[in-house]
Amino acid sequence: MLGPLSLNLVIFIVAILVLLKGSDWFIDSAEKIGLSFGISPFVIGITIVAFGTSLPELATSIAAVMNGDSEIVIGNVLGSNIANIGLVLGLVAVVVGRISLEQNIWHVDMSYLWGSAFLLGFIIYDGEVTRLEGVFFLFGIVMFLVYSIGSQEKNIEDDLPEVLPKDYFFLVLGGILVYFGATYVIVAIEVLSGLAGIGKDTIALSAVALGTSLPEVVVSLSAAKKGKTSLAVGNVLGSNIFNIFVVTGLSSMVGPLFIPPAVIAFSLPLMLAMTLLFGVMSNNQRITKWEGMLLLLFYIFYLFKLFAG
Repeated sequence: MLGPLSLNLVIFIVAILVLLKGSDWFIDSAEKIGLSFGISPFVIGITIVAFGTSLPELATSIAAVMNGDSEIVIGNVLGSNIANIGLVLGLVAVVVGRISLEQNIWHVDMSYLWGSAFLLGFIIYDGEVTRLEGVFFLFGIVMFLVYSIGSQEKNIEDDLPEVLPKDYFFLVLGGILVYFGATYVIVAIEVLSGLAGIGKDTIALSAVALGTSLPEVVVSLSAAKKGKTSLAVGNVLGSNIFNIFVVTGLSSMVGPLFIPPAVIAFSLPLMLAMTLLFGVMSNNQRITKWEGMLLLLFYIFYLFKLFAG
């Protein structure tokens, strides 16, 4: 009979395999469906794929508030956004050698990410997020979606892909597998971390944040290996905006969110710094392998400081 440690290691491995397969089906189906409507790969990444891979953050955060652990929410959001930039973008840049962007994301997307990050910083600085403040976040995501989708020119190619019923089926099935795969990864990570005697705040900022960011890691790497680097960058950008506006906003509707002082003192400034760094690196519409290594270095430093503290 397996003990707690062995059992959760098995759950972790199986969940990772489910996550890998689900993300592969999800990204292929989402791109094909989006392209059939003439939507660019970047917009697909920043909406459909980004929101689909961010569902674990939302589900985990709402469950945390309902269980009376609201301090996990902002730790999850900040930790996930740091992981998306440092781990996901860093890995993609290192794996493919160089990320080339097909369009200038500074027109609205990057400036919107910067704005959402600083808005989060201002709101949580007093150690709490109220329902009224949550309304501002939800209004922000509506503005972003309306602009992002409405401002993109549709493809005018005659050979748009034909969508079959199986494409919608695999989109839904892939999304379900991504969600449940990530959920059980989180469960396993939380138990394993608990057995190691790690505190709740550290778990939220590291293990839970990393677990909920695994869909972004897998989907972005899968997209990059297929030459779809714009979709990978759009996924990271959209996921970070979704985390700030939707995860924080909807979670605050369930109940007020309380933020530990240590989160505000360390994780918030680092998230803001890495968001600024992301913008600076993408200003010339490319992120090099060496810049990716620098992002990974930031993420390793972040984990080291969490566990060393």
